[in-house]
Amino acid sequence: MCKLKVFLLLIGLVFLGACRVSLSGAQVGEAQTLSVAMFANNASLVQPTLSQALTEDIRNYFQTQSPLRLVSTNGDMHLEGAIKDYRVTPVAVSNTGASSNRLTITVFVRFSNKKDPTKDFETEFSRFADFSATQNLVSVEQDLISQINQQLAQDIFNKAVINW
Repeated sequence: MCKLKVFLLLIGLVFLGACRVSLSGAQVGEAQTLSVAMFANNASLVQPTLSQALTEDIRNYFQTQSPLRLVSTNGDMHLEGAIKDYRVTPVAVSNTGASSNRLTITVFVRFSNKKDPTKDFETEFSRFADFSATQNLVSVEQDLISQINQQLAQDIFNKAVINW
């Protein structure tokens, strides 16, 4: 009886090991690959490293949150787009001037799914991060960009594979 329990436990572990479980909730269907084209920077205020950073953050997010394999072109799922806006605006004003500023990044995204074209979309995503007006944008810019890019990557991922 003991040998039977051990045998059944081992078989169960083998079957469990063969299962692909996604804790992120990603629904990729039959898709196995993803291609992400470089996001062009079409904003009127151009931050030189933003295009590369955003594209890499999107690629990394999909790779860590889904079973999709990244390919350079012609993926089963494909993302492309452009940075439409990169803007700093005052958001909190006191008697002495702005006390808080906001960096906002807006991107246009086109998503196509060769395996399920009903999931295709074209839309804009916009995210922001606030910083103190006493801080120089240059000193906090890279941290803000990283924070915003992560939020944008998550939004794009959610729309593309979680049907959010």
